[in-house]
Amino acid sequence: MRLKMNDTVKIIAGKDKGKVGKIVKIDPETERVIVQGANMVSKTMKKRNPQDKGGIMVVEAPIHVSNVALLSKDQTTRIGYKMENGKKVRFAKKTGEVL
Repeated sequence: MRLKMNDTVKIIAGKDKGKVGKIVKIDPETERVIVQGANMVSKTMKKRNPQDKGGIMVVEAPIHVSNVALLSKDQTTRIGYKMENGKKVRFAKKTGEVL
């Protein structure tokens, strides 16, 4: 998976198409990411202790990586790898910017 934590991505498919946010969590096994403030769903939470407040909570749900694209200079782009000074670095294919 070429996306990393804290990358800024744009959602390109689904109910939140067009929204922009940072990646909060990555699950490489299922190839899904959680984007901050996107794909919000209601979830019922049970009280776990007397101080805990149960009820309906709104949380971010995972999105498949194929439905998000990296943002570089306000453009969606794909990610490539190249060698620079003996190190492997990520770069944006549209802009050529090293990430």
